Amino acid sequence: MFLPLPRFRPRLMDALQGYDKARLSKDVGAGLTVGVVALPLAMAFAIASGLKPEAGLFTAIIAGFLISALGGSRVQIGGPAGAFIVIVYGIVERYGVANLIIATAMSGVMLFLMGLLRLGTLVRFIPVAVIIGFTNGIAVLVALSQVKDFLGLPIAKMPGDFFGMLKALGQHLHHFNPWALAVALASLAVVAGWQRWARRVPVIGPILPFGDKLSSVPGSIVALVLATTVVALFDVPVETIGSRFGGIPAALPALAWPALSWETARFMLMPAITLALLGAIESLLCARVADGMICDRHDPNQELMAQGIANVVTPFFGGMPATGTIARTVTNVKSGATSPVAGMVHALALLVVILVAAPLASSIPLATLAAILMFVAWNMGEWREFARLKSYRLPYRVTMLAVFALTVVFDLTVAVEFGIFAACVTFIYRISNLSRAEKMTAGQWPALSGHEARVHVWRLYGALFFGAVKLVEDMEDHLPPGALVLDLKNVIYVDSTGAEALERLAHTCQQRGVRLIVCGLMNQPLDIARRTGLLALLQAQGADAVQPDLALGLAAAVADVPPAHAVSAVP
Repeated sequence: MFLPLPRFRPRLMDALQGYDKARLSKDVGAGLTVGVVALPLAMAFAIASGLKPEAGLFTAIIAGFLISALGGSRVQIGGPAGAFIVIVYGIVERYGVANLIIATAMSGVMLFLMGLLRLGTLVRFIPVAVIIGFTNGIAVLVALSQVKDFLGLPIAKMPGDFFGMLKALGQHLHHFNPWALAVALASLAVVAGWQRWARRVPVIGPILPFGDKLSSVPGSIVALVLATTVVALFDVPVETIGSRFGGIPAALPALAWPALSWETARFMLMPAITLALLGAIESLLCARVADGMICDRHDPNQELMAQGIANVVTPFFGGMPATGTIARTVTNVKSGATSPVAGMVHALALLVVILVAAPLASSIPLATLAAILMFVAWNMGEWREFARLKSYRLPYRVTMLAVFALTVVFDLTVAVEFGIFAACVTFIYRISNLSRAEKMTAGQWPALSGHEARVHVWRLYGALFFGAVKLVEDMEDHLPPGALVLDLKNVIYVDSTGAEALERLAHTCQQRGVRLIVCGLMNQPLDIARRTGLLALLQAQGADAVQPDLALGLAAAVADVPPAHAVSAVP
């Protein structure tokens, strides 16, 4: 059956209908607020990924604008995300920045094709246990990767693997910088407690202009401004963006085209698939969260196509992988955003910051960015799920813990592959257990009275698929001498393996002289019986071999099969 391709229709086109100054004012205010939130996060995500801070800012500007302008959600904000840190760092460490560009662009193509082929809804089939497992695992790795700057350890290059990071941190732990630790702890306290503290201090409002609105300012920005000011004024001996990276350029980069080769692309295939899957999961989960907040419904296929375009374009301008970001999207909604214009304003606000205030970023202490990411990692993880594990079944617990451990110790790709495999096996096992066969008796069907020894009647329930064909095989091993009646009225699904098992049963019955009558074929089971030739095979064995219900099937069976006592009376 031909599946029509979706229209490429960004949500912006619908959102601008009836657009007025009041909505524009709300969107501009929300966009500026989100831009303030995105500024430190974009730089922190890039640095933690092994890139320069401007890579995160360029991504937030370019990808953020494209995702809002072309996406399928009214309020989603796109940009660099903490979930990508571990993957991007591994690609940069193993293959270099040039190959990260290729991997990101390849993932963008995959995302666009996923949207074009209407695969947006399939992402929802990834089990919750897998999502929670790898999300918590990524959060642990993100936090661990920030210990170096949080303590000011003199490690030239952090390893990308879990045990390598532990070893490097252990070897340099005695060289920690107490000034960096003090800045990081103070920054973390401000990030975590600013808004709560600002709301409880009534004296701020009368003293400072707009003091009553200070509690709405993100703690990350307050920590960034305070820490940068203190470090610059008192010349605190901690590492800054300027001392490590030489500052941030006050302009967008030119188009950079890396050397492309099949050998490079071949090695980038698995990293690109990982980036595409993670980007799809993150963006669509974020869009669903936003839908719940604004009582709307996003277009998942349009969203994936927008994500794909953004990830194809952004890396060639010095960016990194991008996706929908929950923290910034929630901020956007709470700030009153009404359309994708807010996301576009957020990107333009960051562009103005780069063009005007880039020199000020040189004094930002890396310990403060590490503290911000520590807080992000804590909020990223769903730690309460570990405490609730006792209330879940063993397969769920094993899947979640295994994906978490594999993500931390080995690799996100391996973890997700194992998680999906384990979830599929668990699902198959559970569905096969729900499928059952019940043997009917004369007490249930009086017409069977006197014929039970020579006529067996089975009623099947559930799905007859490759995990449940043993039900049919058991019947084949214990055929009656007269007739076998199968009631499939309660069978909702039959796959090709199930149809093959029924076909094999029909051949066996024919060889042993046993009449096979199938009743109640409807909808999908009837369709596959017709397409696989099973229906024609049954009808060739007798005009009454296929019946619409069990009553007619049983009547046809007992009409040609004499009772057991009549057979025994024949000399």
